[in-house]
Amino acid sequence: MESKSLVLVEELALKKQSIFVQSPLRYLLRAMLASMFIGFGVIVAFKTGNLFYVEHSPFTYPIAAITFGGAIILIVYGGGDLFTGNTFYYTLAALRKKMRWPTVIKLWMFSYAGNLMGAVFFAGLIFATGLFKDPSSTGFILSVAEHKMNTPVTELFFKAILCNWLVCLAFFVPMAQKGDGAKMFSMMLFVFTFFISGYEHSIANMATFAVSLVTEHPETISIAGAIHNLIPVTLGNLVGGAFMMGFMYHYANKPGGEEIIK
Repeated sequence: MESKSLVLVEELALKKQSIFVQSPLRYLLRAMLASMFIGFGVIVAFKTGNLFYVEHSPFTYPIAAITFGGAIILIVYGGGDLFTGNTFYYTLAALRKKMRWPTVIKLWMFSYAGNLMGAVFFAGLIFATGLFKDPSSTGFILSVAEHKMNTPVTELFFKAILCNWLVCLAFFVPMAQKGDGAKMFSMMLFVFTFFISGYEHSIANMATFAVSLVTEHPETISIAGAIHNLIPVTLGNLVGGAFMMGFMYHYANKPGGEEIIK
């Protein structure tokens, strides 16, 4: 079963904790890297998708979803520290008595803060490049940002639960696979699934909003709108990772669980 992968999750959680203990700054920088890696995915997804968006093509979202998958590969192989994945890793480690809950909460806060800082910094870099200076290149990203900022809170919350459930599976399932090719394909497939479904990922939204806000944008896109989105989405991501993954896998794999499954 998945018990071997769960051991790897524990080890990863403890490794992350060790990095934080050695240097909170290093931990923060790794968190910044994760959201900047997502930023790369956001840019390529919306740049590619915009080519289809301006033609009103039904392939706009599928193409964007496929290209966005590169972000998770950068995070896994580039060493980024993502808040959404940590909701699963640290919850499982705490439930298995390998980490203390106050430590878990502190690490969540640091990873989230680092992700936010990285998203803002990356948006500044994108602004400096002038990639979105031409209004014809911003239609897709601005339409998505506007929609996310004006979606009802309840819908955002439940979309976020489903999103991080899939994202955590994108990190978890490949742990049992052999070969980098199979791992990368699985990760990109899960990311494609959450993107094309219209679910909500707090860190991807941070990057999307940050880039949207530094470009020429309508009044319907604002910092207040970003906050309206990020609060319920962050909470939903937390439930998706901590409960749907951390608690569920911990409970399903308690001693004797294999007997029940058989």
